[in-house]
Amino acid sequence: MALTPARTMPGVLELLPLDQIAFQRMLDVIRRNYERFGFLPIETPVIEYSDVLLTKTGGETERQVYFVQSTGALNAGKIDEGMPELALRFDLTVPLARYVAEHERELSFPFRRYQMQRVYRGERAQRGRFREFYQCDIDVIGKDGLSVRYDAEIPAVIYSVFRELNIGAFTIHLNNRKLMRGYFESLGIVDGEQQMLVLREVDKLDKRGADYVRDTLTGETFGLSAEVAQKILAFVQVRSTSLQDAHAKLDALGAGPAAMEQGRAELKEVLDLIHAFGVPETHVALNLSIARGLDYYTGTVYETTLNDHPQIGSICSGGRYENLASQYTRSQLPGVGISIGLTRLYWQLRDAGLISTATSTVDVLVTQMDAAQLPAYLALAGELRGAGIATEVVLEGSKLGKQFKYADRAGIRFVIVLGEDEIAKGVVTVKDLRREDQFEVARSELIKTLRVELEQAAAMG
Repeated sequence: MALTPARTMPGVLELLPLDQIAFQRMLDVIRRNYERFGFLPIETPVIEYSDVLLTKTGGETERQVYFVQSTGALNAGKIDEGMPELALRFDLTVPLARYVAEHERELSFPFRRYQMQRVYRGERAQRGRFREFYQCDIDVIGKDGLSVRYDAEIPAVIYSVFRELNIGAFTIHLNNRKLMRGYFESLGIVDGEQQMLVLREVDKLDKRGADYVRDTLTGETFGLSAEVAQKILAFVQVRSTSLQDAHAKLDALGAGPAAMEQGRAELKEVLDLIHAFGVPETHVALNLSIARGLDYYTGTVYETTLNDHPQIGSICSGGRYENLASQYTRSQLPGVGISIGLTRLYWQLRDAGLISTATSTVDVLVTQMDAAQLPAYLALAGELRGAGIATEVVLEGSKLGKQFKYADRAGIRFVIVLGEDEIAKGVVTVKDLRREDQFEVARSELIKTLRVELEQAAAMG
């Protein structure tokens, strides 16, 4: 019988164990920081009803959705003829809106949730684009209202996460949709749909460049004058270098319509409170080109970039929305949040050489010198595990050099040898594969000694 080739579909990230440990440790850092700020975990099903999932999306999103058809026959509840009843979630935001609307009476508001789960999109197979990937989201949802102060807390969480991830200098870029819309209104662009189209175009500034955006705005589709297009480009190229500079540049924009004044006031308050949260000015910048492409953002918007690797793009983004759950409930549920696309971020960081494989989660390997002494090896391993030291025992004997080689390839740093000589002397031999040296230690002092070694190893990274 012919063998079936072992393969995975394009667009998934399947890692070897030491890479998976590195990925898992990033997840742990993100989770730890989310919880430090008082966010609570939730999980939602990977499968949602299609009509719930696609309520607020357009045709482009629908073309990327994986529909579920488990029985081979279409179910009765479908949005369009031929569309299955169930689909895989394509982000965590729409399931959050459904979750809050469904459990509204059981939740305490403001509702502070974090969610770290896989999502699925039918992306075209290409380098760095994933069909299955982790998103790590936080959101604060209010009922009937939510202070702009929460908009300032989100960057404090972002700063805490990426500082601990230690992946290089980064900047949190901020803008406000109200400020942008108000400025467009002052230039005579008053139609809401046209404002949204302009927003989408200026959001492409960093990727496509000023000439592309200018040509698009003055082209047939938009028909803006060269003067208006130039003013828009000057506006969206505003950047700040400090808190004082941000205030000065916001003031320099001049007076404008009510929306512009409200957006400016919100940005100033958010910038001041970010500073009060303890985020250094060097990590925050006003960036009036940040718009975010999704239509539901209404106020503050964020993007975070690595200073030395701008080609990676935004590593964390999000913003304020006034009523994300309006399709599911009549209650007013404004919110603010951010998302880290961890699978893509991990792949980009590894591709750029900014992270490497991790050491094993196993601290110690107990070798087997004599099969007759296996009970002694198991007893020793039990003592180490009881002391919180992750320990593996070699259960099948082989040459000692082969056991060392196994430990090295598996990423296990410390190897314990307990042979006849060690047993007779009441000691064990500990070999440090990273430093390539070894030492003897009294059996009674082994746990204490290993703890010191492991703490030093952890401190050195």
